[in-house]
Amino acid sequence: MTSDPAFRPATAVLLAAGLGTRMKSSRPKALQHLAGGPMLAHLLRNAAEVFDRLVVVIGPEMADVAEVAAPYPVVIQHERLGTAHAALQAGQWFGDGDVAVLYADNPLISAQTLTALLDERRKPDVGLALLAMRPADPARYGRVVTNAGNVERIVEWSDATPEERAIDLCNAGVLCADAADFRRWLEAVGNDNAKGEFYLTDVVDLAVAEHTQVRAVEAAEDELRGVNSRSELAQAEAALQKRLRQNAMDNGVTLVAPETVFLATDTQLAADVLVEPNVVFGPGVVVHEGAVIRAFSHLEGCEVHSGAVIGPYARLRPETTIGASARVGNFVELKSAELGAGVKVNHLSYIGNAQVGAHSNIGAGTIVCNYDGVFKHTTSIGKNTFVGSNSVLVAPVEIGDNALIAAGSTITNNVPQDALALGRARQTTKPERGKLFKDALKAKKENG
Repeated sequence: MTSDPAFRPATAVLLAAGLGTRMKSSRPKALQHLAGGPMLAHLLRNAAEVFDRLVVVIGPEMADVAEVAAPYPVVIQHERLGTAHAALQAGQWFGDGDVAVLYADNPLISAQTLTALLDERRKPDVGLALLAMRPADPARYGRVVTNAGNVERIVEWSDATPEERAIDLCNAGVLCADAADFRRWLEAVGNDNAKGEFYLTDVVDLAVAEHTQVRAVEAAEDELRGVNSRSELAQAEAALQKRLRQNAMDNGVTLVAPETVFLATDTQLAADVLVEPNVVFGPGVVVHEGAVIRAFSHLEGCEVHSGAVIGPYARLRPETTIGASARVGNFVELKSAELGAGVKVNHLSYIGNAQVGAHSNIGAGTIVCNYDGVFKHTTSIGKNTFVGSNSVLVAPVEIGDNALIAAGSTITNNVPQDALALGRARQTTKPERGKLFKDALKAKKENG
């Protein structure tokens, strides 16, 4: 906090008490996922860039929402009596600066738009600022009625005249005002309506009645769209993915077919990364300069260093690190694995809880058996080691530098540096017996 006497702290109150009723979900609405994380987390991240203090209003028995809100404080709306009532529950956190009320089911509002809202509120003579949009289909949104640039009132679609319904400026529900004014207006909101609830939008009427100047800040529909159903959740996901893809390309990433690539909000793709079609990035992925992610790969909780090539059809699971210029090929899965520089795991392999030294080669069909049904065990493979195809490495086991594991081996003991290890059953060949056996089977089949 600054010691500047002119400094006005800004507080954001995030309303997150809503249930998932319209989504037919037992999960609270604020926890429905977008781009790899709950809606509330998206709004918290952007609001934290703009406001000095955040507080989240939740419903009773919503410990899971409080966990997502942490480390920000939460207050509980014990009775769901409307949005104005919910905002008032956080009154003790308003302070003496400016307060904005946001909605967890309105998760895509950017930091830039929130800054514009706060800046508008802080203009001389502006007592209340709100967010508004001009959607392609205004439908049943409340209309914002203005006169000479000032907001006169918000009229709900059901109460609007044909002339008012023709207005394309629609209310997004977000308000920002001086803390003392906001608290006073919230306390004055009544519940004389069909549902008997206290609505936040009534604050606008109270402000106008006091001759307070109310201004609307316009933003894009994709930012201000509400999410109340599965269909709207899908629309929000599409809008957010479009934003994330564009940001990646603006920063030097090549997306061969952008509309087929799905990103998490925390995905970090460096310049000159190439992403082929149908790739999914879960949370916690970092990809360094010049890496290539080939088609139909899935990455989550991993780091890919420069020049590495992943896929096609590869799966990188959490706690995995891929070294520079390493190769992870088709139908390879890695979990809690560390591949050194130049390592090759090109075909049909599973590497889990393992470290693989630089420039080693893991043959097709190699499996690391890391789980005994209770505990995970570690496998360590040295540098410049060759593991032949269809090998099984039973952890815990250590394989030294420059070792050679013969194809088809099952390795249960440590292999020292420079050694050759063979773990095969002895082959027995019986001349002509194959033909005799097949002839006997055919005869049995013919005789029923």
